[in-house]
This record gives sequence, C-alpha cells and structure tokens, in this order.
Amino acid sequence: MTNSDLERVTVRPIDEYNQKLVSYVHPPNWVNPQPADVYDLVVIGAGTAGLVVAAGAAGLDLGLKVALIEKHLMGGDCLNVGCVPSKTIIRSARVVGEIWDAQNLGVNIPQRNIDVDFPKVMARMRRIRADISPNDSAERFQKLGVDVFLGSGRFASKNTVQVGDKTLRFKKAVIATGARAAQLPIPGIEKAGYLTNETVFSLIQRPERMAVIGGGPIGCELAQAFRRLGCEVVLFHSGSHILNKEDAEGAEILQKVLIKEGIRLVLNSKLEEVVTVTEGKRLYFSSNGHRDSVTVDEILVGAGRSPNVEGLNLESVGVEYDKHQGVKVNDYLQTTNPKIYAAGDICMNWKFTHAADAAARIVIKNTLFSPFGIGRSKLSNLVMPWVTYTDPEIAHVGMYEDEAQKLGIEVTTIKIPFNSVDRAIADSEESGFLKIHHKKGSDEIIGATIVASHAGEMISEVTTAMVNKIGLSKLSSVIHPYPTQAEAIKKAADAYRRTLLTSNTKKLLGFLTKLS
Repeated sequence: MTNSDLERVTVRPIDEYNQKLVSYVHPPNWVNPQPADVYDLVVIGAGTAGLVVAAGAAGLDLGLKVALIEKHLMGGDCLNVGCVPSKTIIRSARVVGEIWDAQNLGVNIPQRNIDVDFPKVMARMRRIRADISPNDSAERFQKLGVDVFLGSGRFASKNTVQVGDKTLRFKKAVIATGARAAQLPIPGIEKAGYLTNETVFSLIQRPERMAVIGGGPIGCELAQAFRRLGCEVVLFHSGSHILNKEDAEGAEILQKVLIKEGIRLVLNSKLEEVVTVTEGKRLYFSSNGHRDSVTVDEILVGAGRSPNVEGLNLESVGVEYDKHQGVKVNDYLQTTNPKIYAAGDICMNWKFTHAADAAARIVIKNTLFSPFGIGRSKLSNLVMPWVTYTDPEIAHVGMYEDEAQKLGIEVTTIKIPFNSVDRAIADSEESGFLKIHHKKGSDEIIGATIVASHAGEMISEVTTAMVNKIGLSKLSSVIHPYPTQAEAIKKAADAYRRTLLTSNTKKLLGFLTKLS
C-alpha cells in the first residue's frame, strides 16, 4: 500500500484538536513499512488489547518481530469514542451536579443561572483527547520497534495476513479488532438517524431533547451527563429497573437519583417505531401495557455491542466465531486455530479497557513463553473489578450474592451504609453503601459492591485483597486515614472480627477484665 492508497480518516468536527488527534493515531502521511521476512506476532487491531500485546512483545528486548495493523484510529474505542471522551464530559457534568447540591452544603448559587457552555465542554473533551493521543500514536509504536501498518488486515492463508499490497507472514497472530455499537431492529430508526458512542462525541451544539436507549452502564452514564449539561432526557430501558445486572439495591439508589435530576425513565419499554416529523424524531413505544410517544432532537443508542468479525476472512484459517458473541476462544484466549489468539471486546464478555489490558498480558505470556515451558495463564483466573461512572458511582468486583448461591457457595454479607461513615456524612453522601460478601465461616472475600461518589477509587483495595488472598481479618489491621470514605472497608473488616467473639470468649474476656 503506497501513501496515496492510504484511506484518509477524519474525525468531526474538523478542528485543531481533531486534526492533532488524527495526526497521531492515523497520520495522513503515513507510509507502511516493508514487511519483515516473518513476524513472531502479527496483531490485528490497535485498540487497548492490540496496543498492549504489541508494546509488551516488542518491549521484551528479545529481538522479536512484531507487526500491528489498524484500519481506523489507533487507540481504539477507549481513546477515541469511549473512556477518555466520556469521562471528560462526565467531569464537566459533575460540576453541575455539585452546583445543584450546593445549597445543601450552605453555598447559595442561583440555580436558574447555571450557564453550561456546551460547545466549550465538547472542545475541552477534544483537546484532552488530542493531548493524550501521542501515547497511542503510530510514531510512538514505531519507535518501540513495532512495524505499524495502517489499513484493513485480513487473513490470506494459514500463516499470512494481507494489508493492501503487503503480505505479512507470521508465526503467531492476535485478533484484537474490538466491537461496535449494535444496530437495533427498530423500524424507522435508520432513516431517522441516531447517535452511538462512536458519533455522540462529535456533537458541537447541545440537543435540547435527547432519547437514550439502554439502561446499562453506557446509557446511564451518558443520560445523566447530558441531563446535567442541559438536555431534556428520556431514558428507555427494557428491564424493570436500570442496571439490572448490578446489585439491585445499588441500582435503585442510582435510579432515584436519575429521576430526581429530571430524567424521564421509561421502564419495561418496547420501542415500536421512529418517525421523522417537523418537530424532530418521534419515538413510539409501549410500557407496562400503555402506548405513548415522545419527540426528541437526537436519539442516542447505548445498548448492545457487536463484535468486529467482518472482513477478516476467519473461515480461511479455521477460526470459529459468532456474529453476536465474537471470536471463540478457550481459557487461554486461544482460538480454534492454535496459532491464532484473540483478546478484548472481540471475544470477551468483560468489555472494559482494563479487561482488554489484562487479557493482552495473558496473550503475551501464552504466545511467547508457554512454548518454552513457562506456565500458561488463564482468563478465568482474573479478578475483574468494574465501575459504572454515574454519580454516585457503582463499583463491583468478584461475585454477587446470588451468583455464589447458584454455585452452591454459602456466603455472609456485611453491609456498611455510608450514613455510618463520618466522612460520607460530612460530605452529605450518606445514601451509598459498601457490601462485602465472604464465605460463610471464613474471612475469604468473594465479592464486593460499593455505591459512592468515588466508588471506583475504593474498589481496588478490595480487589487487591482478593487477588492476594488477604482476608477480612488482616484487612481489619490496616490503618485507614480518618476521616475517609474508604474507612467503610475497615468497618466491614472490623464487623467480621467481632463475629469471632463467641459468647464463651466474651465471658472469659469479661472475667479477665475484672481480675486486672
């Protein structure tokens, strides 16, 4: 592929920030290198999983030949249309939430005079995204020793990948092409037009009215953010409550917050049709047996993901896949072709950046080291935390109580409400809680949920304990600064320790105290 053959990629709006972004993650003047005779690893897809595999393999200083292929933007969803842009606008939205609550803290701010400069919020997001983009740039990976090929890659034979007019021969290959927003079978929605996470961050003017489809993490995060930034928001969800895969009590707390903030929540909903009318886009729907409609300026689809399996010619190399579930892998992330592995959203139920990163490290070990007798790593051994970045945040790690029960594991749950944590009271953030599930009769932690303003910053302590087999007994000996909301973790550990005091032990301690 010559420079003139390279597909030009643009990101709208075409301003200085997005031009800077593209100059790093899909530079228009990029010239693909001449391929090596054979590559130790060829990685298709330069999202988080692909970048970590390529950088990790090249950085081992073993003289490995590594190629990385990307047809669109290096950095994948996380940098371009996921974590970075969403959390940037969520930060702006949090300021509005704090202003709304300022009066409760004794600070009087005229609520009606909040002036959200939506174009400036979005420009800040584009600037920050562009400033971060050098970390994922083609030039940086070239300097790391990776041969970067921009263009569509497809398997051409059992040991070659084709990129334009270049043929890359490999010993091992990794599929890391990710996933995209799923198309919803709603009559009229394609004609009316809609936004996804891949297009919503291109907005420069605020939609006055927005419909968000999907009450999962993406839908809830963006519904709350756009409501706080000044949009009228209606959130459609097919379930009986939002975040139906999360702790029900935590989801209920967030649901009440969304309603309080003015989001119209339509539960048990079925979207029947979308029609373009003079006033905008009209959605016809039914909910709990009642039929209704709502007219909005924009529709944001935040439900469902589809794996990017098209165009890879997987059949020719014996890689089995499903159009809905993605590439099939075993616990070692090996596909049905033993020379080809996969990582990230293309093959995993955990569709998080940090999960893709962790999976990539497994792939590095299993592709490069296991042939030399070094033990292979398993996906099932990972202890995976995750966070829904609403306000409050909902963070979780390990099993839920009902999951443990289905597996026949008896659990005891310790709940610490934040109205018993001094710092949460001082912050007027008492509505949340910490739940820790431990094996009955043991201090082994098997799961936890935190609902708090910064739950994502606290869940790692519990995750660290689980990974390193640190039980509640040892956690209770960890000194936590006072006052912090993370002190709830110590309170939970102390609560467990108190259960160890049997009635006989208490009597003995009482007797010894009297003697002293």
